[in-house]
Amino acid sequence: MVTVAAVKKEGDPIPEDDLIDLPGGTFTMGTDGHYGYPADGEGPAHEVELSPFSIARHTVTNGQFAGFIEATGHRTEAETFGWSFVFGGLLPEDFPPTRSVAAAPWWRQVEGADWAHPEGPQSDWQGRADHPVVHVSWNDAQAYCAWSGTRLPTEAEWEHAARGGLAGHRFPWGDELEPGGAHRMNVFQGAFPGENTCADGYAGTAPVGSFPANGFGLHEVTGNVWEWTADWFDPGYYPRSPGRDPQGPERGTMRVMRGGSYLCHASYCNRYRVDSRSSNSPDASTGNLGFRVARDLGI
Repeated sequence: MVTVAAVKKEGDPIPEDDLIDLPGGTFTMGTDGHYGYPADGEGPAHEVELSPFSIARHTVTNGQFAGFIEATGHRTEAETFGWSFVFGGLLPEDFPPTRSVAAAPWWRQVEGADWAHPEGPQSDWQGRADHPVVHVSWNDAQAYCAWSGTRLPTEAEWEHAARGGLAGHRFPWGDELEPGGAHRMNVFQGAFPGENTCADGYAGTAPVGSFPANGFGLHEVTGNVWEWTADWFDPGYYPRSPGRDPQGPERGTMRVMRGGSYLCHASYCNRYRVDSRSSNSPDASTGNLGFRVARDLGI
């Protein structure tokens, strides 16, 4: 049975109805299919037993993150570095030339891009308080969690929650990308990277709760923004993963991120699945990377 956790911590930025209690149990993690990239280590499929935990319905929003910044004065790593990566398709046509990533030229290094200025200095988060916060590193997410009395979900907890009680399916609702022609998540539509038809309604991030929840009540676990998890990344970890409450490798250089984003497209990033995984360095920030919080049950 899934219940809603009462959040009693005074001043906690997580709304009372946003943390969902999951009873834990056993599920099949990963896949033996060939949908993604061998270097991601998506398999083999294996049984995992989890203790009960709580997880947020939505990713942390700009409004919630703004409360954290106001209360703590935290300076994100994008602000410290003075720049972050922005998808070129979201920049104005007359935006000055900037450096791009050689292997992915649609990513532009934008001076002044950060959580409060998602597309650079000419933009801000006003009017997007209910959109997921982006341009936050794993370290920034950890700081938010420490302040709010939460934590990042483990990779196993994330996948269990994202599946919503369904077993062996690619998406939170089944195996069809667009069942009955309906858009169930915010991903790139059209011909990546130059032509986005926005058929699902959004060019960039969508407000949290824009798409139907999965069987456990979580929204946008695939698409919209990538989500940090607690674990170090190792593509060879699954075969040696413990069967109960895996915490990921003891060390590493990259952290696991899950769920894909509004830039995922079958021709470029077929990682908008519940069993897909990717990684980034703990200090990295981009315009499509955010996080969702969790909590040990009973706190």
